[in-house]
Amino acid sequence: MVTDNQVRLDKWLWAARFFKTRALAKAAIEGGKVHCDGVRGKPSRQVQLGMSIKIRQGFAEKTVIVEGLSEQRGPAKVAETLYRETEESIQKREQLVVQRQSMPYSEHKPDKKQRRQIHRFLRQQEKD
Repeated sequence: MVTDNQVRLDKWLWAARFFKTRALAKAAIEGGKVHCDGVRGKPSRQVQLGMSIKIRQGFAEKTVIVEGLSEQRGPAKVAETLYRETEESIQKREQLVVQRQSMPYSEHKPDKKQRRQIHRFLRQQEKD
């Protein structure tokens, strides 16, 4: 744990096990997938206790509150103590999982005839 109450954002995300490496954390931050207190983050931004961080990874978007600071990556049990996910964030993720599971899924790509039908349908939608 850190005693001066300030840690770089990329180090904290890595230590909290959101990303496997600091390079991946930095790339996500620079790609606009991490926001701190509603503002797009920078890798060198200082994380402080109580700060709200929104992290988008694939389909999942998590909003967490910083409850601990660490510059070192430790066991998963320790990493879990560094943050608390908001109830709203948990509910949104669960709803997205249900929506993705209920969507139709095809085992194969459409053939030429099916692609033509799809394109015809989309052109009709554009005209309407």
